[in-house]
Parts: sequence; C-alpha cells; structure tokens
Amino acid sequence: MKVPVLASVLVLGGMAAAGQQPVHDAKLQRQLIQLFPAATTFSPKGGNPPHFKAFTGDPRAGAQTLLGFAFWTTELEPLERGYDGPIKMLVGLDTKGVLTGVIVVEHHEPYGDFSVEPPEFAAQFKGKSIRDPFKVGQDVDAVSRATITMTSATRAIRNSARRVARQLLAPPPGSPK
Repeated sequence: MKVPVLASVLVLGGMAAAGQQPVHDAKLQRQLIQLFPAATTFSPKGGNPPHFKAFTGDPRAGAQTLLGFAFWTTELEPLERGYDGPIKMLVGLDTKGVLTGVIVVEHHEPYGDFSVEPPEFAAQFKGKSIRDPFKVGQDVDAVSRATITMTSATRAIRNSARRVARQLLAPPPGSPK
C-alpha cells in the first residue's frame, strides 16, 4: 500500500509542531498510517504496555483527538509462539475497543500461503471487538495445516489487545468494575 506523500508530510509536520519526535522508520510510519489512515500524528512508542498513540487534528492548535493505539504483539505477549517461533504483528485498537487492523510483519512459518502470510488472515481482524471470542474455527477462519500457528497468532492478537484495553481504555458505561 502506498502512503500519499501529503499524508506523510502532515503526520511528520504535525509531530514536529507538537514537540514530539517523529517515527524515523519510514516503514513503521507507513504501517501506522495503514492502521490509522485518518491520523495526523503519532506519538513515540512509550507507556505500559508499550504503544504508539494515533491522533487526528491540529497539534499546533492543541485540538487533537485520540484515535487509538498501535502495539507489537511480540512486546505484549513475548511467549506466544507459532509453529516455528514468534509472529511479529502490529495491531491497531481504537478507543472503543475495536481493532483497526493487523499487520503481520515477520514470521518464520514453514507453511507460507497456508498460514498467517496471506492478507486475508490479517484482514479478518479489522472491525473485531476485544469482546469477541477470537476462536479459530468459530469467529476466526481456520487454515488447514497451520493449526498451531493460527491459534497462537489469534491468541497473541486477542491477549495483547485486551491487555492494552484494560490498561488504556475506560470501561464502557454500565459495565461491572
């Protein structure tokens, strides 16, 4: 996916105006924009759990709105592994607890097209609530010959997103505390 030059200039320019250090990794910048296309700025990674914040609005006017958070599953669920090791995924989560997207960045699975590599795997998580079950074969499409990998990747997305939500999002009104 190509990121428009104007979007990159707006994001980087907005961060400088807000006194934030821009994300210097161009690939990471494109990935963050892919998760939050409406974002005008991203915070540097920080906090507990570690995350990036996505904002929209004019940082110079002080009128920024938090869109959500992006985080690496391998930083939040480091022991979760696929068949052949960890699966590094960047996940976006909006302020209502809904996934904005998943990007599979690195994996070493032997199954290739039968695993987490096809874009359809990550695409099925967009719009999924953290309250959903995340069960392979039920609300997550199963891929034959990749059960360990699919289950582990799904669990990593679910557990890391729920951890971010518990730490950074307010509970919905009327929910038990």
